[in-house]
Amino acid sequence: MPPAPSLKLDRFVPYRLSVLSNLISSAIAEAYAERFGLSIPEWRVVATLGEKAGMSAAEVAARTAMDKVAVSRAVSSLLRAGRIARTQSSRDRRRSMLRLSRAGAAVYAKVAPYALAYEATLLASLDHRERDALDRLLDKLTRRAIDLAPCIISRLAQE
Repeated sequence: MPPAPSLKLDRFVPYRLSVLSNLISSAIAEAYAERFGLSIPEWRVVATLGEKAGMSAAEVAARTAMDKVAVSRAVSSLLRAGRIARTQSSRDRRRSMLRLSRAGAAVYAKVAPYALAYEATLLASLDHRERDALDRLLDKLTRRAIDLAPCIISRLAQE
């Protein structure tokens, strides 16, 4: 019987992407928390609604690939803080739509430039071609991960 393959985490792409994401999120989260009183999930909800108002919590969760419970908690916190508002959908009374309140829009207007400056600083180590390649590769890997998700989950469930 051949030995089981060895998993080397420092070369395992999903692990490396997770570590990178955690490093970046932690660095930014500290500034968001100190300056604006936002957690990472709260910022993601604010950023998502800042880009496109009138989304349901489920749509925010899908767009950000965040857990529905994390989105629900962030939405509740943001509602209590008066940073977002919830209204019923005019098409479907059972569905509620979220949008930034005036206070939420003010926070978004302050945080977005900070986030963009952090991104620019992070990407400054890459030249123009590398940035374009990174963008294409991230898009490609995201599409592939979405395509594989149902297959992998169902395959693992059968094992």
